[in-house]
Amino acid sequence: MLAAGCQSEQPARARDGKRPARPVAQEPPPAPATERETSEPPDAVAVPDDAEEPAPAESPLPEGLERPDWLATRVLPLRADGFGEIQPTPPELADRRLPPPDLLPPPEGDAFAATLEPVPDDVLARSTWSSECPVDVSDLRYLTVTFWGFDDRPHTGELLVHASVAEDLTTVFGRLYEARFPIEEMRVIARRELDAPPTGDGNNTTAFVCRPTTGGTRWSEHAYGLAADINPFHNPYVKGDLVVPELASAYLDRELERPGMIQAGDPVTEAFAAMGWGWGGAWRSVKDTMHFSHNGR
Repeated sequence: MLAAGCQSEQPARARDGKRPARPVAQEPPPAPATERETSEPPDAVAVPDDAEEPAPAESPLPEGLERPDWLATRVLPLRADGFGEIQPTPPELADRRLPPPDLLPPPEGDAFAATLEPVPDDVLARSTWSSECPVDVSDLRYLTVTFWGFDDRPHTGELLVHASVAEDLTTVFGRLYEARFPIEEMRVIARRELDAPPTGDGNNTTAFVCRPTTGGTRWSEHAYGLAADINPFHNPYVKGDLVVPELASAYLDRELERPGMIQAGDPVTEAFAAMGWGWGGAWRSVKDTMHFSHNGR
C-alpha cells in the first residue's frame, strides 16, 4: 500500500503487498538544503511508552459508522508479479468513510496539535528500522499530529520522518487539519507487515518505511523518511493493469469525487507544493496519487 520512489517503479508492500528484495548499497540522496527541527512542539500528546504497540483507545462511534470486521483478513491470490489479484471493490469500500482505530489517545479539544522528538526506543522496536536501513535512527524523528477522521472527529496520528523535513510535514498536516481533510489511519508500519500476504484493503497514511522499490535495486524515498503516502485506498497506485491497493479499483474514476481523495489543486497538493514537495498524481507513465516526496520521486 505504499508508493514507489520514482515514476517507473512499482510500490513495495506493507500489509497489502509484495515481499521486498534486499537493495544494493548506494549513496543516500541529499537531504533538503535547510535542516530544521522543532524543539518545542505546540501541544504535547501523551504517547504510551510501555508497550510494543499502542493500545486502542475507547471511543464511541457515531451511529451506523463502523469498520468491517473482515478488514486485513481476506488474503488475495497472488499474481505472477507477486502482487495480489486485482478484484472489484467491496460495496462497503466503494465510498470508504471508515473511522480511525485510535491507536493513540485522541487529542483534547479541537485545536491542531503536534509533537516532535527523537524516536523513542519502543516506537523504534515496532517500526521497520534496522541497521541495514539507509538512514541512521539519529536522523529520524517521531512526529505525532492531529488529524480529522471520517467520523468528523479529531484523532492523533504518528509518523517517523527525516529530521530535515519534520517541520515541513508538521506544517502540511496542520494545513490539512485546518481544511478538515479526512484521514482514515496514521500509524508506524511494523516489520511483519512488509512480509504479510496481500489483502488489498489497507489505508494507512505513512512516511518512513524501510523498504526498497519493488523490482528495483535502490531504496525507496520512504526508506529515508523523505516521502509520505496519504489515504492509499482512496488514492491508489496505478500502472497498466496493476492497482495498489488491489481492492481500490472503485477509486480509479477520479472524476467521481469522494471524501479522502486527493486532486490537483486541492488542499493536500497545495500544502505539499508550498513545501516544495512533488506529487505522484502528476506523473505520466504511472499514477501514484497517494504519494508525495521532497524530490518528486
